[in-house]
Amino acid sequence: MNRWIVELQVPEAFCFEQNAAYLQRSANECMYRIEEGFVYKAIARGDDTAVMKVGPAAGGLSLELLEMPKNAAACDGLMAAAVAYVREWFDLDRDLSPFYELASGDRLLQEPVRQFNGLRLMGIPDLFEALCWGIIGQQINLAFAYTLKRRLIESYGMPVEAEGVTYWLFPKPELIASLSVSDLEPLRMTVKKCEYLIGAAEAIVSGAMSKERLNAAGSLKEAEKLLTGMRGIGPWTAHYAIMRCLRLPDAFPIDDVGLHNAVKLQLGMDRKPTKPELIAMSEGWRGWEAYVTFYLWRLLY
Repeated sequence: MNRWIVELQVPEAFCFEQNAAYLQRSANECMYRIEEGFVYKAIARGDDTAVMKVGPAAGGLSLELLEMPKNAAACDGLMAAAVAYVREWFDLDRDLSPFYELASGDRLLQEPVRQFNGLRLMGIPDLFEALCWGIIGQQINLAFAYTLKRRLIESYGMPVEAEGVTYWLFPKPELIASLSVSDLEPLRMTVKKCEYLIGAAEAIVSGAMSKERLNAAGSLKEAEKLLTGMRGIGPWTAHYAIMRCLRLPDAFPIDDVGLHNAVKLQLGMDRKPTKPELIAMSEGWRGWEAYVTFYLWRLLY
């Protein structure tokens, strides 16, 4: 069995255990597993696959690849892809000191930042996966969203074996674009969600939508405009995909029910905050709305 190991440097404001705790929020997660303090996840580069084993190391993060192909060039490519993925997944290249500084003076954020110090806004580097997760999660609770995601992945994803365990790669947009709504009926999603998933896949495959195009949009507002031009993508889903995939720290899904409940809980309110109240609160969060939202979500799940 071939094994490749590297060590990644991490920023000062980083705690692997906090991020692993977030990743463990659902026992129904099927895109990775956590065992004995390590996160295991399948990775692909072209037709080559491996499984990443990520965990703490003295100088940062240990990244090991299991079940590597025999071709040395393929191994090099997979390791490069894995390093890039992990850095983006854990948002390792962002300086969080400005966020922690503003949070220290905000009574809503002081406790979440103290409780989850070192937590990063865990990403979804693949745009199609981020859009699908946003679509699946529309207007349902988190537990059912995980159930629907598992059904989609185990029906149309690609299995990757390592050390006797099966991992999954997210379904390719080319495959989902080739399906009909009736093909997705066994997943027990609504017809609309099936249509939206197929539409998102078609947009990715055709090149009408891509991560590169969104990054080239130049601003959050323009990226949101491009995404909401797609059927089934409203402002909430657009901002969710932007914060999880594009990693724009000013993305702000202001209409999110979880955000409202977290603010209500943290401030001891007898009702959810109104949108004007949230807008007023967010004046002090300028440029960090995505991280504020993520830390507040963490209070609930």
